Amino acid sequence: MSTAHALLGLLEPAPRHGYALKRMFDRYFAPDRPLAFGQVYATLGRLERDGNVVVAGTDQAEGPERRFFAITGQGSQTLASWLAEPIDPEPHLQATLFTKVTLAVLTGRPVTQLLDAQRHAHLARMRELTTLRRTASLPNALLADYALFHLEADLRWIELTAARIGELANQIPPLLPAEELAPPHRETVE
Repeated sequence: MSTAHALLGLLEPAPRHGYALKRMFDRYFAPDRPLAFGQVYATLGRLERDGNVVVAGTDQAEGPERRFFAITGQGSQTLASWLAEPIDPEPHLQATLFTKVTLAVLTGRPVTQLLDAQRHAHLARMRELTTLRRTASLPNALLADYALFHLEADLRWIELTAARIGELANQIPPLLPAEELAPPHRETVE
């Protein structure tokens, strides 16, 4: 997710201060992974530097002074361009789970245990998300559905891989210890 673009979108209707932006971001985009305040202010600083937001005023009603940020015309154009551009379909062909499976085969470790542990972790997360979805607001329920569908796809991959471990092991021979490898051939100069 692009934190910068999310903040631009939250600023488009009205100027807001960093604390309000953080609360809104957490509510709408990351209910289970709150955004750090430092990331909010660092991102606002970059957006200001790049001309996408400006400081629209300050307020010191209670506590420290709060700067209100407003989106600029350039910021609105940046947001509109980002929203219009399709994202690259995920996942990429360099998935961590695939890397773990391949390394387990290469090093002679039991792949079935790795896949079983991952399956259990996926199922536990799916139960959490299903519980969340039952009581969540529609935006959070849709976010939970999105995650659930990805986890279901992962589970299908885990099952397919478990069924093909023998075939995979035949195509990816285990790595040999260094001493079993032949030393590189070097020509001697006389």
